[in-house]
Amino acid sequence: MAQPLVDYLQFDFDHPLFDLEAIRAVNPQRFEMEQLTAIVHVDTEKHLVVGYKDVTDREFWIRGHMPDYALMPGVILCEAAAQLGGFYARKYKILGGDYLGFGGINEVRFRAPVYPNCRLVLVVHVTKIRPNRLVEYDFQGFVNDKLMFNGNMIGVPISRDMASREPG
Repeated sequence: MAQPLVDYLQFDFDHPLFDLEAIRAVNPQRFEMEQLTAIVHVDTEKHLVVGYKDVTDREFWIRGHMPDYALMPGVILCEAAAQLGGFYARKYKILGGDYLGFGGINEVRFRAPVYPNCRLVLVVHVTKIRPNRLVEYDFQGFVNDKLMFNGNMIGVPISRDMASREPG
């Protein structure tokens, strides 16, 4: 079992550093794709960030994912971690580009299901930065101090010019 990247219980979840509106000022995701509620800790020296998603019983995936057994899809868990990593990369300008996109995802382990009406605590630790090329980070998700999933991801910069191009 993976060891926690940080003792996140030491942080003040009642007084976040960045609330949803502050996250929206940095991250482009909106509506159903917003997967962060708040950010409670940022350490720019260790490149570590802790945030959370309050998972409600009104999530867009509940109706169709497994209607009789509502659990948060693994891809959405990874998206939540990516949004936390993306917030850090964009807010602190460690990568470049206008957006952060998936460049890869590795060694992901889903250890227990995440259900509605819980707080999913997310931890991201940047392990490699190649400015204007990529950022790599380890991530973990916890519910009630239990590790629910973990892995590592690669984020790549995306410019507005690339995002507006027609395919082909």
